Amino acid sequence: MSFASTSSRAFASAARPDPHAGVFETLLVLDGRPLELEAHLARIDASLRALFGAPVPPAARRLVLDQARGGPARLRLTVAPGAAGALEPEVTVAPVAASLVLPGWERAVDLAPVVVDGGLGAHKWDDRRLLAIAEDDVSPRIPLLLDDDGTVLEASRGNVFAVFAGVLVTPPTDGRILPGVTRRRVLSLATELGIGVREEALPLERLSEATEVFLTGAVRGIEPVRAWDGVLTGAEQLVTPLLSHALRRLWRSPHDR
Repeated sequence: MSFASTSSRAFASAARPDPHAGVFETLLVLDGRPLELEAHLARIDASLRALFGAPVPPAARRLVLDQARGGPARLRLTVAPGAAGALEPEVTVAPVAASLVLPGWERAVDLAPVVVDGGLGAHKWDDRRLLAIAEDDVSPRIPLLLDDDGTVLEASRGNVFAVFAGVLVTPPTDGRILPGVTRRRVLSLATELGIGVREEALPLERLSEATEVFLTGAVRGIEPVRAWDGVLTGAEQLVTPLLSHALRRLWRSPHDR
């Protein structure tokens, strides 16, 4: 199947995120612990320095720790310029069904290709108008963002991984995609488990050759993909459940890295 023959829809640049709305991080809270806190703070700090020339406010860490209770829960840390121009942090928390965390094949998702010229970049924008439009347009499928040449970038709610002959392949963090915290963790776990990993350009057509496809994100962790644009992926999951088990064990440890 060629890129031109897919049902991909292109979205206008008018819906591009407004940087002044700020950026955010989503963390999974388990047993009162905000997972991967340091990595999330480091990523939002890098975005704020690049966008506004200022670090993450010191109050952000305390807000997260104060609000992280119980779980499973989705904690969202948003930082944006306030009325006086200074960066202001805000935290919201919502419960999450346990079945959504590290879901099995029975909750595998379908993807729908959506063209976003140049991608959305390396920041987690609070202004999600473009993604909201895409999600409404292809629901109940999940938008799979492509560059205008058909290169796979990321999904609307996570990074993309594909398995080819037992080797894990994911698009590089070249400025067009969000450098996911869970993405980095999965790459590390794969290396520890002896699974080959490659970060390289992934044309959409190549996904039809993959034996497994999955998404990674801060709340769901690893999310199996059943199909993309009507093309089924392999139902015989080998690498995906292996990595999911390793990530679950790490997340359940009180000393997660």
